[in-house]
Formats: sequence, C-alpha cells, structure tokens
Amino acid sequence: MIPFIVGCALFMQMLDATVVATALPAMARALGTSPVRLNVAITSYLLAVAVFVPISGWAADRFGARRVFIAAIALFTLSSIACALSATISQLVIARVVQGMAGAMMVPVGRIILLRTVPKKDLLRAMSFLSMPALLGPVIGPPLGGFLVTYASWHWIFLINIPIGIIGIALVMRFVKDVRLDKKPPLDWVGFLLSAVCMATLVSGFDAIGHGLVPLPILAAMMATGIVCGLLYYWHSKYTAAPIIDLSLMRLPTFSISITGGNLCRFAVGATPFLLAMLLQVGFGLSPFSAGLITFASAAGALLMKFVATPIVMKFGFRRVLMINALLTAVFVAICATFTPLTPVWLMILLLLIGGFFRSLQFTGVNTLTYADISSEAMSRASSFAAMAQQLAISLGVGVAAFTLNMSMTLRGHASLDLQDVANGFIVVGLFTASSFFFFRRLAPDAGAQLNSNRKREKKAEEIEHSEE
Repeated sequence: MIPFIVGCALFMQMLDATVVATALPAMARALGTSPVRLNVAITSYLLAVAVFVPISGWAADRFGARRVFIAAIALFTLSSIACALSATISQLVIARVVQGMAGAMMVPVGRIILLRTVPKKDLLRAMSFLSMPALLGPVIGPPLGGFLVTYASWHWIFLINIPIGIIGIALVMRFVKDVRLDKKPPLDWVGFLLSAVCMATLVSGFDAIGHGLVPLPILAAMMATGIVCGLLYYWHSKYTAAPIIDLSLMRLPTFSISITGGNLCRFAVGATPFLLAMLLQVGFGLSPFSAGLITFASAAGALLMKFVATPIVMKFGFRRVLMINALLTAVFVAICATFTPLTPVWLMILLLLIGGFFRSLQFTGVNTLTYADISSEAMSRASSFAAMAQQLAISLGVGVAAFTLNMSMTLRGHASLDLQDVANGFIVVGLFTASSFFFFRRLAPDAGAQLNSNRKREKKAEEIEHSEE
C-alpha cells in the first residue's frame, strides 16, 4: 500500500503540473486576459516547487514524515479548490504558489516514507510502481485537460484533486506509521535562502527560454544569479554542520551517478511532451485532444514496464540495464524526428509505446539505485536532494528543447516553426539522453547488488523447497 499511496500523491502533483497548459486559453477568456499573460499561473507553481523542495527533508525530520505528508496533501487539495474558485489572475497566482509549496513537500516526503518503510530487498518493485505516476502525469495531463475544458469547464482540472486528496489522507492515516528520527537538525536558513534564489532563477530562466518572452539581458542576469548563488551555496555547505542540501552525498558513487546520469535522461521527460505538442499541433495541425490521445501511447508503455522491470534488472544488473537502456531510450526519443504528416498514426503510437516502456524502465532503475547505499538517517536529505535535481533537470529539458527550436529557426532564417526545427529538437534531446551512457558506464559491475541479493536468496530457497516436494 505504501508505494500506491505515495504514487497517488506523485500522480496528483505531476498531473497538476501539466494539465493547466491545455486549459490556459479557456481560463484566460474566463478571467478576461490573454493566454500569454496567464502563463504566470504555470510559472508561479514551478517556482514555488523549486524554492521549497530543498526544505522538505528538514521538515520531515523536524515534524515527522507522516504528519508533514498529511498536511501537504491537505494543503494541496485546499489550494486546488482555491484555484477553481479564483476570479482574478492575482487570486489564481496566490493559490498556485500555495499549491506549489504543498507539492514541494508532498512528493519528497512521500518518498521518504517509502524509503524508510519498504525493505531494501523490495525497493526495486516499489520504485517500479512509483515511477509510473511521474511518467503518466505529463502524458495524461494534456488530453485530460483538453477533455475537461471541451466537455465541462476549466475549473474541473483543479476540482479533480479533491477526491484524490481525500482518499490519500484516509489511506495515509490508515496504513502509514509515523517513523521519526531522534535527531532533529536545525534549519539551515542561509543555505535555504541561497538554494531558493538559485533554484528560482534557474527554473524561471529555463522556462523563459521556452517562451522567448524575456529580453536576453534579463535572461542572462537570471541565469548568472542562479549560478552565483549555487556556487555560494557550495562554499557555504562545506562549513555548515547540517546543510539543507547535503552535497556530501555526491561522494557515494551510486547516488552521484544516478543523479547525473538519471537527470540527463530526465531531459526527455520535460522535452518530449513539449516537442510532441509542437509537432502534432503546430506541425500536423491536430487539435490538442487528438494530439494528446496519440502521446498517451507512451503512458501505455510505462504501464507495461511495471510487469517486467524487476525481473530485467534482477537478471542483468543495474549497470548493464542502465547503460544499454539509456541508448535505447535515446533512440526512441530521436526517432520521433522522422514523423511526418504521412506517417501512419498506428506507427507513431507503436513507437511512442515502445519508447515509453524503455523510458519507464530507465527511471525505475535510476530511482532505485539512487538510494541503494543511503543510510536510514540520510534518507530525508537524499530525497530532497534528488527531488531538487529532478525538478531542475525537467525544466532544463524544456529549455534545451525550446532553445534548439529557436536556434534552428534562426539558422534557417525562418520566423515560423517548421517540422525540421522540431526534428532537430528531438535529435538534440536524444543526444543528451544518450550521453548518460558514459555516466552509467562508471558504475561498478555489482552496483546495487544488495537490492537483489535477498530477493535472489528467497527465490533460490523457493526453488529448493519445490524440488524437495
């Protein structure tokens, strides 16, 4: 039940992060503004998540993971109601900021609960289940948003969180135990402020690249501010007893390689839905709902992965699976560059389905290996670190894709988007994904073996018992 409960919270957060984009035109008409101006509803949410993710680990240690998880789900649900009731842009932005704060606490703290309650021998299976919502949310979001806006109203993209939130709180209170640490570290205020400015400026900068609405000098200043604050935080963390983001965790090979290599793969999570929307809607002229139904195929691939991920990793090991699968994932990202209006729909769906399978397998392995050598005491710090890095990687993926489109149009001397520009975007993102191969290659051959050893012993014991019978 623990992976299911945490997965519901993760699905709710990931769905909400993507479903709003489809509803922007309808929301803009209702609020008397333009879709471009209303984009602040998406940006404000992303900024709030980016700023408050680093503090999630400290909050779980200080107040108890179960209590913080329940409070975060409740706040996320209430803020969703506030979003639906908003009558002005200001009200919507305030509600979205609160929703982002809740989401920043909800997902990392839920992962902390899972890591502290699920034995390491069962962690691979648990992560196999948990990785699906992260992949399903961005894929289901656009078609669901299009359906609700078309056949109901934009308010329902927020109201659908109410039953999920109520069920989630009830399940947490029924099945989740409050596992606390005796040691309660103080809050690193200086580190929190530095990390908040760093994350806010970098995430907003990457988002601005995607929309091309921010002047280049301001964009450069934002990115420079983020980099400087990141460097200042690095210096600060070396002389702080309990830094809010524990960079010493990067000394663990399995953790550091999973973070760096895994986040290169996560470029595809942010970039692929964006590029597919450009390809199918702008390039092919499909409606948002029709395009969303095609991209939903990758979600089906993620579901199929659930049944085979654990046996595949157990048989071949983390290193081999992550190396080979990184290249396969990259191939199926880049192969989208070959889609044209004449490509049969069934072929596009088939390729997206297979690509979703490999991408989901990759994140199941990466998410599990990340915590292979993390002690119970360090789980909260590792979870908040990983969540922060993932948020940055997904935003950077969209930024890289948008920057590639803009550069491609500039080099061709065209002011409007062409299919070749989108194809170049898929190729570049595929190359970034493929580059993770070189990071996973540095893993030890037996990396993560402790996650399989107990399971293998149990299986061997069962075989002996059956043979004796």
